[in-house]
Amino acid sequence: MFMTAAERERAPSPVRADLGRSPFVRLRELLGDAPPGMPAISLAVGEPQHGVPAFVGPVLSAHLAEFGRYPGNKGMDEMCAAAAAWLGRRFSLPRPIDPSTEVLVLNGSREGLFLAALAAARYIGERRGTPAMLIPNPFYAAYSAGAVSAHCEPVYLPATAATGFLPDLDALSEELLGRTVAFFIASPANPQGAVADLSYLSRIVALARRFGFLVFSDECYSEIYTQRAPAGVLEAGGPDFSNVVEFQSLSKRSNLPGLRIGFVAGDRKFLARFLELRNVAAPQVPMPAQRVAIAAYGDEQHVVENRRLYAQKFDLADQIIGNRYGYRRPGGGFFLWLNVAEQGGDEAVTLRLWREAGLRVVPGRYLAREQTDGTNPGAGYIRVAIVQDRDTTAEALHRLVATLG
Repeated sequence: MFMTAAERERAPSPVRADLGRSPFVRLRELLGDAPPGMPAISLAVGEPQHGVPAFVGPVLSAHLAEFGRYPGNKGMDEMCAAAAAWLGRRFSLPRPIDPSTEVLVLNGSREGLFLAALAAARYIGERRGTPAMLIPNPFYAAYSAGAVSAHCEPVYLPATAATGFLPDLDALSEELLGRTVAFFIASPANPQGAVADLSYLSRIVALARRFGFLVFSDECYSEIYTQRAPAGVLEAGGPDFSNVVEFQSLSKRSNLPGLRIGFVAGDRKFLARFLELRNVAAPQVPMPAQRVAIAAYGDEQHVVENRRLYAQKFDLADQIIGNRYGYRRPGGGFFLWLNVAEQGGDEAVTLRLWREAGLRVVPGRYLAREQTDGTNPGAGYIRVAIVQDRDTTAEALHRLVATLG
């Protein structure tokens, strides 16, 4: 039967415990007070360590006075125009994005993904049965937090080696799709680095339009790729981008995680509703930060250099790790997703790497949830973030291999 909006408001969030705990809190608890066996190297957090672009300081200095003004929640017109222009250059879009109605500025993609889930639950309206949000498993924690906070059931779709580390679309039932509010997809994926091609994205968009749900495509790693530039969901969204929403961020693309700025683009009707929520619930992005973003989206040279530095480190992984631990050079992102089941499993290996080699990595099970059959798609894997400089990365990978064999 249908649940009314009022009933959803009164109902408890499904599986409240599924909001989960931070994988990094769990990691701290796992390692406890054990000292590192060698000088510590952190490969746990996906925080870029490459240099901040040279233009950041001068742009901020030139616009310091704008810290004294409240910015609009939608974002500056110039910032929205810069984002739309960059999308047009980067992707083969069916038509140009309208910056006035199809772009909103965000405080990074995380808060956008979370709040978009809340907006989607109200925008989509009635579903037959318990409203659901589909989430690849493993996944970025903001997806499930948004789903649970929106009083939707988070349904975890296994993304394993057997399915190319992307959800199996053929396994989705019509019953599930009929109660879906939003489908979260990340390409390149965190942590596996899998890249969805245009045909895969087009299939998701077709399902969204047939069953009336939204596609939330997290593309914050889209500019860190090792072979070819990944497709974007907006390329599959023509001609009007209905049901299609893309999230972007400068954290990875431009090594600016502390700037906390990104944008969302796509379905204008949904973005209008999303802006209504943001106007009362989300902080605005400071105008000087938006000025930096305008400069960043107007410059590709620092992004090319960023990719070159990551490519060097993947070359190191190719040479040092070779065919161990199921390693494969991912299509994008900056993580290694290593199968250490034969070395004792993800938690045991994480603890051993810290105690013996001083390496801080994340157990794969902490980045995923158990499926209904009791399996965890992240179990047996560790995530290794190759965000350090080349020499530090080489040292870390040599330690890892020497410790695990």
